[in-house]
Amino acid sequence: MYVAYFLETGLLLLVLPWSSFWTGNFFIDHWPALRPWLVNDFVRGAVSGVGVVNMAAGAADLVALFFARDADGAPDRSS
Repeated sequence: MYVAYFLETGLLLLVLPWSSFWTGNFFIDHWPALRPWLVNDFVRGAVSGVGVVNMAAGAADLVALFFARDADGAPDRSS
């Protein structure tokens, strides 16, 4: 199960494009030709969309984890 990975990655991809870190990173400083592309709102929205998909995958994994428990509350270790 990759619950933590998907949730953390999704949260970063959702928030990071709209922060000041996105406009002042290594790639924009060293390759100024990338600046118009990386600061474009459509690109930021696409990256945030990938973050939403990652968070949905993490939530689905989390739900599957909760439903995979036995009747006594112990996790099912068969998979």
